[in-house]
Amino acid sequence: MTSVEILREQSATRGRYLIRLNGELTEAELTWAQLGDHIVAADHTDVPDIFRGRGFGMLLVEHLVIDARDRGLRVVPLCPFVRAQYQRHPEWSDVFGGPAATP
Repeated sequence: MTSVEILREQSATRGRYLIRLNGELTEAELTWAQLGDHIVAADHTDVPDIFRGRGFGMLLVEHLVIDARDRGLRVVPLCPFVRAQYQRHPEWSDVFGGPAATP
């Protein structure tokens, strides 16, 4: 059985989500930059070839959406992969469009 955990690392201006697979960190990540109090720019997603086709990129984007909702953030999808996933999921428009929610 495969165990997948998403971790968040954050500094004052940057952050990233990482995947831990069966207790081991992979190099799969989604990075973002803080643009303001309630807005971040998702700027890069990278899933190494060895992990492609397993849905890791989508897991990272889904985690971004859930985390943004929980934290009252709006996301600017600069990363082409994140932007493509948003275009396929109009139900995420509360995160990718309109003003950020007030916490």
